[in-house]
Amino acid sequence: MSASRSILLIIGGGIAAYKCLELIRRLKDRGIATRAILTKAGEEFVTPLSVGTLAGERCFTDLFSLTDEADIGHIALSRSTDLLVVAPATADLIAKMATGLANDLASTALLATDKRVLIAPAMNPRMWQHPATRRNMAQLEKDGVLVVGPNSGAMAERGESGPGRMAEPAEILAAIERALADEAPGQRAIGFLGRLPGGAGEQGALAGRHVLVTSGPTHEAIDPVRYIANRSSGKQGHALAAAAAAAGARVTLVSGPVAIPDPEGVETVHVESAREMLAAVEAALPADIAIFAAAVADWRVADATPEKMKKDGSGLPPLALIENPDILATVAHRQSARPALVVGFAAETQNVIAYAQAKLARKGCDLIVANDVGGTGVMGGDANTVHLVTRDGVENWPTLAKQEVATRLMAHIAGLVPVRTGV
Repeated sequence: MSASRSILLIIGGGIAAYKCLELIRRLKDRGIATRAILTKAGEEFVTPLSVGTLAGERCFTDLFSLTDEADIGHIALSRSTDLLVVAPATADLIAKMATGLANDLASTALLATDKRVLIAPAMNPRMWQHPATRRNMAQLEKDGVLVVGPNSGAMAERGESGPGRMAEPAEILAAIERALADEAPGQRAIGFLGRLPGGAGEQGALAGRHVLVTSGPTHEAIDPVRYIANRSSGKQGHALAAAAAAAGARVTLVSGPVAIPDPEGVETVHVESAREMLAAVEAALPADIAIFAAAVADWRVADATPEKMKKDGSGLPPLALIENPDILATVAHRQSARPALVVGFAAETQNVIAYAQAKLARKGCDLIVANDVGGTGVMGGDANTVHLVTRDGVENWPTLAKQEVATRLMAHIAGLVPVRTGV
C-alpha cells in the first residue's frame, strides 16, 4: 500500500471505540496516514490525547473551533483524504448519515465529503435489528456506503448476545486496504457486509471466490479397530470454513474424522485417511484460495492387516511405517490449477517461528499460520495463539477464540487476493 494513502477516521460513541486505537496503530504500520475526528460521545470512551498521539497529529473534536477552522476547515478535512472510515458507526451516526443531518463535526464532514465512506456498525443487537436501523442501512448501501461487520457475539451489556459487535481491527484494516486498492467508483464488493434480517442482501469480501479448507485429523488404519491419529478436534478448520462462507465464498471443506457438526452453507466432504484427503482436495480443485488446517498424520502403517491383530504373547507386532503424501506441498507446487493463495498451518511444541519459516520455504506455500500446541489442553481446545509467517516477516496475534482467529484470518486473506469486480 502506498505511503501516500490517508484516511479520515470518525470515532463514534460506543464501547468499541477502544478498538480504534489498535486500528490506528495497524494503519500506521501499513503506511496509511490517519486523521481523526472524535465525537462528543466518543470522548466518553477514548480521549483526544490518546487518539492524537497514536495518529501523530491532533484529534479534531469541535465543529466551531476557530483555531481548527482557520487551520483546516471541515470541508477540507473531509476532502483531503482518500477514504472516510466511521468506527464505531453507532445507530445515531448511521441515522444522521441516512437522513443527511449535519449538526456536529463528524456528521458535517460526512455530508460534505466527495470521497467514499466505509462504516463499521456497532450497537446492541435489538438496535441493529430494529426496522429504523434496517431502513437506514438499506439507504446507506443504496448511496454506495461500504460496510464491514457487524459480527455476532456477546455484548457489553450483561446477558446480551447477537449481531452488533464491531468488526475487529484486522477486519476493518483489510476492508480499508481493499477500498484504497479499488480505484473505480461505485464498486462496493469489499469487507464483510452486515446482514440485514429480512432486508437488503449482502456481498462479502470473498464473493465469487472458491475457498478450499481442510480440517481435523486423519486416521491411518493399523487394523480394522486400531489407527494412528492425533488430538486435532477440527474446531479451527471448521471455524475457517464458516468464516469463509460468511465472507461470501463458495466453500469446500474436506474434513477428517471429527466430533463437531458440519458448518452451515458449506459443502463438506468427509474422509478418513491422508490419501483420501489428498484425493478429495484434488477433486475439489480449482480453487482461488486453499487453506490447509488439517493435522494430517505424517506416517501410516505400510501394511494394515484386514483382521484385528491379536495379543498372543509372542511379542510386539512389527509395524513398519511409511510417509503419507504431503498434501500442502503437493498443491503448493502444482504447475496447473494452483490456487492463487495457498495457506498452511504449523502446529509446533518448540521453536514455533523458526520451524514455521522453514516449513514455508520447504512447502512452497504463501502463508503459514503457526501455533504453539505445547502444554495440556492446547490441541483440541477452544482458543489459539497464532503467528502469521510470510517471506516478508512475522505478525504475532494474541490468544483468541478459534472463531475469532478464523474471522480475523479470513479478513487478512481477503486483503491478499486481488479485488474481484462484477460479482
